[in-house]
Amino acid sequence: MGENGVNEKEMPEEGAKGGKKESLKRLAREKTPKKLKNPSDIQVRFRTGFVYIFITLVCLMVNNLTTVLLLCAIAGICAGEFFYMLRSDAKLPNELLGIVGAVLYPISVWLLGLVGALLVTVLLLVALLVWYVFWMRARIADVGVSLFGAAYTGLLLSGFILIRTAQSLEFPWAGLLLVGISFSVWANDVFAYLIGRKLGKHKLAPRTSPNKSWEGFLAGLVGSALFWVAISFIPGVTMSIVQAVFFGIVSGLMGVLGDLAESRIKRNSGFKDSGTIMPGHGGLLDRCDSLFLVAVTSAILLIVGGCIPYA
Repeated sequence: MGENGVNEKEMPEEGAKGGKKESLKRLAREKTPKKLKNPSDIQVRFRTGFVYIFITLVCLMVNNLTTVLLLCAIAGICAGEFFYMLRSDAKLPNELLGIVGAVLYPISVWLLGLVGALLVTVLLLVALLVWYVFWMRARIADVGVSLFGAAYTGLLLSGFILIRTAQSLEFPWAGLLLVGISFSVWANDVFAYLIGRKLGKHKLAPRTSPNKSWEGFLAGLVGSALFWVAISFIPGVTMSIVQAVFFGIVSGLMGVLGDLAESRIKRNSGFKDSGTIMPGHGGLLDRCDSLFLVAVTSAILLIVGGCIPYA
């Protein structure tokens, strides 16, 4: 036994284990391809985006429960990022109530339909008013921000639940319809980015999002419309080509509006990205900002347009 109470016989053994562990790490680093050791920004973005898209598509396709769980996770994380940014803009939202409300919206719409959304809204508003009355630092603006954050993330995303539970859509067509709508959002972004980068000369909203151009904006609408035309061929969906093009343009417009709205929130709060959960992309809210308005708009267009019957 040494002076510090350490068994000196055990020290060489521990040192050997540590040396062996380090040698294994060194061997692994040597065998790792150079591209994986120091990935470029594009590689990081691609890998993160692939994982995000894969998880999204699988959850949308499997069944109602996996779709609800996916939307609850997205709503909760995005609400947390939203409230975090608003705190930097001198707001004091109730994050707990706001995130719980955001998560409950998809669940309530799945179980109770539109009545569930109304019930969550009323309960959330009552809870926020109780908080406002008994917490003297809260301002009425903080109540509004808390309610808006929950509705902005959870309520709007719940439009996907209305589509997923449509009576005319059986497996796998309900999930495929949601996948098609999601792809229309991504096509809008990709077309706008590629064409805007090559041909964009006229700024769309220079103060809010300097990189967006009118040329990219129009290309994005074309990409959205193309996927909506493809959606019209899904069994159980009754939609003409003219309807599909019109719905694609409206959906694309809502996607751009959602993107610009989130850009405005970030600019007002002094943030470049809403978070760091998605390496190479920023926060989850940065990736889903277009999806919120598109989800609820798609549900309204499909149901009111008589494309999918909803009870």
